[in-house]
Amino acid sequence: MNNGLKITVFAAALAATFGTAYGVGKGADPLVSTGAHAPQQHSGHGATERDGATEPDGAAERDGAAEHGPGGLQISEDGYTLALETPAVAAGGRTGIRFAIEDDAGRKVTAFRREHGKELHFILASRDLTEYRHLHPVRAADGTWSTSVDLPKAGDYRVFADFTPAAEGAENLTLGAALPVSGAYRPAAPPVARTTAEVEDYRVALGGELRAGRESELELTISRNGKPVTDLQPYLGAYGHLVALRSGDLAYLHVHPNGGGPGPAVSFTATAPSAGTYRLFLDFQHEGKVRTAAFTVEVEPSVRSRTGANSGHQNSGHQHQNSGHQH
Repeated sequence: MNNGLKITVFAAALAATFGTAYGVGKGADPLVSTGAHAPQQHSGHGATERDGATEPDGAAERDGAAEHGPGGLQISEDGYTLALETPAVAAGGRTGIRFAIEDDAGRKVTAFRREHGKELHFILASRDLTEYRHLHPVRAADGTWSTSVDLPKAGDYRVFADFTPAAEGAENLTLGAALPVSGAYRPAAPPVARTTAEVEDYRVALGGELRAGRESELELTISRNGKPVTDLQPYLGAYGHLVALRSGDLAYLHVHPNGGGPGPAVSFTATAPSAGTYRLFLDFQHEGKVRTAAFTVEVEPSVRSRTGANSGHQNSGHQHQNSGHQH
C-alpha cells in the first residue's frame, strides 16, 4: 500500500484474579457496552498531520511488524515503571485513578513526547472483553496522572500506559498493570463472533480479514439511519482509532488508519500475533461526539503455524524479541 503504517504490537498478561468485570464510563471518553446493540500494535509515531487527519509514513517502515514479539508484558521496562497509586477501586460509581511513570531512580517522569495530540494514552479493558475505555488522563506538575471512570460491575481489569519519554534516545513504551475492582461479581458471556455493530443510530460494518502473522487491510464502513456518513471528524488527529485485544491474555494491537477521507469507510493495516479470538474496538467521532463500535473476529492459524514451521520459536504469538515496539 502506498499509504503505510508503522505498527507496534504489544501484549499484556493479566494477573490471575477471579473472574472479570464490566465497566461503563461517562463523559467525552469513548465507551462500549455489549448488550442488545453490541455486535490499541501501536502505530503512527512520526506520522504527519494534514487537513486535520493523520497521514501515515511510508510502507517500508512497517515491514516485518509481525516479526516482533508483543511488549507490554511488564509493569517495568527500559528503566521506566508504571506506578499505580490507585491499586484497586470499588464498583458502583465514578472513581478516580492516579498513577505515575517513574524512572529507574524512582522519580516521577514529567517530560513526554506528544503523540496523536497527547503525552500519554491510557487504556482500560476488562478481561472478558466486554468493556473497553480509551482514557485521557491529566498530568500534574509533579508527574502524577489522574483520570476518572465509572465502573458499575466488579472484576478484573487491565490498564495500559502508552507513552514516549522526552529523554534523548528514549523509545515508545507500553506498560501494563492489573486493576482489581471490588464488588458483587457476575461473569459475562464471552462475545460472539460478529462483524457488524449498532451504536445509537449508527451501523458499522467490518470488511476484510485479520490474519495471523500477516498484514491485512481492515475496512470499517459507517452509516447512519441507512445513509453513509461522509463527514467524520478527526479524533486525536485521525478519522478513526482501532484497538484489537486477543481473548485470554489480552494481547494488544493498537492500530491507526491508513490515509483517506472523512468516510464513510476508514481503513487500517493490522497483523495479529497469533490465531485466536479477538475483540476489535473502533473509536470514531461524528457531530462532536466520540462513539465506540465493537466486533469479535476469529483468526485462523497461519499456513506456517499449521505446517509446524518454526515450532518451538513461538508460543501464542509471543516471539523471542526484547521489545514489541516497532518504529
